[in-house]
Amino acid sequence: MKDKIRIASGQGFWGDLMDAPVYQVTRGQIDYLVMDYLAEVTMSILQKQKNKNPEMGYARDIPELMIKILRSCKENNIKIITNGGGVNPVSCAKACKKVAADLGIEGVKIAVVHGDNILSSIDDLLDKGAGLSNMETGEPIEDVKSRFLSANVYFGAFPIVDALEKGADIVITGRTTDTGLTLAPMIYEFGWKADDWDLLSAGTVAGHILECGAQATGGNFLGDWESIENFEEIGFPIAEAYPTGEIIITKHESLGGLVNVETVSEQLLYEIGDPKNYITPDCVADFTTINLIQTGENRVEIFGIKGKPATPFYKVSCSYEDGYSAVGTLTYSWPNALTKAKKADLILRGRLEKLGLKFDEIRTEFVGYNACHGPLAPARDENEISEIMLRVAVRSQDKSSVERFGRELAPLVLTGPPSVTGFAGGRPRPSDVVAYWPALIEKSLVTPIVEIVE
Repeated sequence: MKDKIRIASGQGFWGDLMDAPVYQVTRGQIDYLVMDYLAEVTMSILQKQKNKNPEMGYARDIPELMIKILRSCKENNIKIITNGGGVNPVSCAKACKKVAADLGIEGVKIAVVHGDNILSSIDDLLDKGAGLSNMETGEPIEDVKSRFLSANVYFGAFPIVDALEKGADIVITGRTTDTGLTLAPMIYEFGWKADDWDLLSAGTVAGHILECGAQATGGNFLGDWESIENFEEIGFPIAEAYPTGEIIITKHESLGGLVNVETVSEQLLYEIGDPKNYITPDCVADFTTINLIQTGENRVEIFGIKGKPATPFYKVSCSYEDGYSAVGTLTYSWPNALTKAKKADLILRGRLEKLGLKFDEIRTEFVGYNACHGPLAPARDENEISEIMLRVAVRSQDKSSVERFGRELAPLVLTGPPSVTGFAGGRPRPSDVVAYWPALIEKSLVTPIVEIVE
């Protein structure tokens, strides 16, 4: 058993800083590079890509990234774990194998974890008793399953552990929990058991801190962000983990950013519901037991975490087509920019109503005034506002109504308030609106598949 391991975050989402993984493997010592690419909407995008091309359906920048980091990882014995396999981890693995072959790097063992994609087996699972009702509203799945774009089970850390035990240098998964990517190396290296709830919860908390990349090292920081140095080469977080469950969050010294109790605390609060019950497939972590202490420059220790047994369910993330939408903008200039924009909105809504168009929702934002904070935006002297962007969005099951909305927006340039410019948008796209359907499924009904890709 190792006395410690260093697990480095390389991506916080699909589209994150491309140089971050390169920095992590070249600017200091690490044992594992973990990269989180998936969000709920990402799965529907990847499924659409696979429907068009059976070889696609994964984060396509992974092979390009492997060209930059694979040699360093192999030479320094750095293992890579990523859920960027999306809905097609096998194709992603094959693309990475090709990169290794093209670079002349031998002996790279790649494992995939799949079985999470249940889109084609929904009816069979329903026959076996999987209700799959919406876990937030209770609605039955029969209302929407014919419109599903994607359906994926959130697996946890243990299938990745299985892959590591098979000798994998790279593990590419489908829909694995963000936290599981970081927890898995700890289970594998330290021999933690499936019922070591406190230890599993400690690793889960570490995974939660790493999952959003630089958001734990000064990115998007609400505190004294102006004092943070070298955003240009911001260091992503590293979890220095110990067999006893203590974790040190740090970063490479040569990179920018900041690790302190405040930056780590902000990330700990990110996307948290009930802090006493942070539910994952591996355990239920109690975030109210977390202790943080600054132990040095850019070093925060996490300890004392308690956990509870895992539930008998996996969460299922589904997406489905839910109509059409369109967004259009107009920009009004001083003087009285906000007054003009508000009047234009009233005129537009009046015209849409007279036409008898059907919308599930019409939403207006005045960018430069209340687009971020809505009704919480403080009142301001309109003479202080130089310009306002009027942004109107509509959503409807009726495509013709959405199309007509776009045709009604542009005429405001000559048939509404003065001093207007910057018209854009207004046209719908097929299957434009993607809605989210969360559900639960008994773990006994779904089995992760772990295999080595030759």
